[in-house]
Amino acid sequence: MVIPAPKKILRQRGALMAELLVAIALLALAVLPIGYSITSERLVARAAYERAVAMEIVDGEMEVLRAGEWRAQSSGAHDYPIHALAATNLPPGKFLLTLDSSKLRLEWLPAKKHHGGPVVREVAIQ
Repeated sequence: MVIPAPKKILRQRGALMAELLVAIALLALAVLPIGYSITSERLVARAAYERAVAMEIVDGEMEVLRAGEWRAQSSGAHDYPIHALAATNLPPGKFLLTLDSSKLRLEWLPAKKHHGGPVVREVAIQ
């Protein structure tokens, strides 16, 4: 035999359920923006790291080139081979060396957007 619950208890259960749904909605509205900001901060931090690695490599190679290694390179723009082990931490892309009669330019060009962006160093040569 089933005894029906009094109407007062049913109303209390309904009010409790509505209160629980409102609490869950408020929690979701507070947690979702925080989760989004954490994800976007992670992407920004990764791009900054990749840019820092590319700058270190380009600066180091530019020092070598300025010391006289540029004389072994041909005029024009061409891919520049990098032997730095830190290059394994970079996303796909290429290093481009441009040699004119008066200037030397070395740049890192990532293949995808939002990976630190290009890094360019240019010096005058004699």
